[in-house]
Amino acid sequence: MLRTAVVGTGYLGRFHAQKYRDLPDSELIAIVDVDVARAEEVAAEVGAKAVNDHNELIGKVDAVSVASPTLTHFAVAKDLLSAGIHVLLEKPMTSTVQQAQTLIDVAAANNAVLQVGHLERFNPALVAVEKEIVAPLFIESHRLAPFNKRGSDVNVVLDLMIHDIDIISHLVKSPVEDFRASAIKVVSNDGADIANVRLEFANGCVANVTASRVSGKTERRMRIFQNQSYVAIDFQDNTARVCHVDETKKSEDGMPVVHCDDFNHAGGDAIRAEIAAFLHAIQSGTPPLVTGDDGLNAIRTALQIEAKWNLATATSC
Repeated sequence: MLRTAVVGTGYLGRFHAQKYRDLPDSELIAIVDVDVARAEEVAAEVGAKAVNDHNELIGKVDAVSVASPTLTHFAVAKDLLSAGIHVLLEKPMTSTVQQAQTLIDVAAANNAVLQVGHLERFNPALVAVEKEIVAPLFIESHRLAPFNKRGSDVNVVLDLMIHDIDIISHLVKSPVEDFRASAIKVVSNDGADIANVRLEFANGCVANVTASRVSGKTERRMRIFQNQSYVAIDFQDNTARVCHVDETKKSEDGMPVVHCDDFNHAGGDAIRAEIAAFLHAIQSGTPPLVTGDDGLNAIRTALQIEAKWNLATATSC
């Protein structure tokens, strides 16, 4: 049994608290937020103590989810990791590459698990078909959502696209060699709200990635093309399709036959799976599924994209 807590009681933080309350290996001790009323509200809901300073957790808990605003991630996680507390840190893990590397070093020095909250890695549709993705040649992803003030403290790449950057890097397993990027401001004053990036990997794979937080609809889809097979994943509906070319069979017009299998995991719970994996990594002494290095890689790529794009405003189009 691990003593657990959650820092940050926003949209994701509340879900984290509910999962820690329900998981058998967790004893939820505290909910932390600088907004005392909000902390008390969520704490009462899950049967935990309300706290307004994360440093009060030191010596009282073993593992913490940090789901506070991005700009607070580094300071909060560093304090907890320095005290030997295991941390599940929401994405993006930090605001800079240097901060991310510092957290990795602090975790290692204190034998603490640092897992980064790239939630889509635990999406049951991806988990179901990941073994079919062996050597991707071309990947296309779209992550679209209506504007939500909750993520507007960072640009759309760090807010939304970073999910797909992490997934694609994990699947391709090759460094990014070059990229082209463009972005547009629509609502935000400083950061981009729509971005498109073409990533070119050292092994020859190419990924075309689009993210928007000013869309009239919500969509989270990825298509992966490889030799004689195709994989489509809907991260929103938790569904997937895998198609294979069967060269041993021909259709009436002489073309190879294509066989497709559908996967439906609509009842899956990615947040519960993510937190359960975090607790398992602590208890088993094995590396987490999404490591600090994974989070660092995603941050590095996202910041390189931001530094290179030609940012325009929607009124200039």
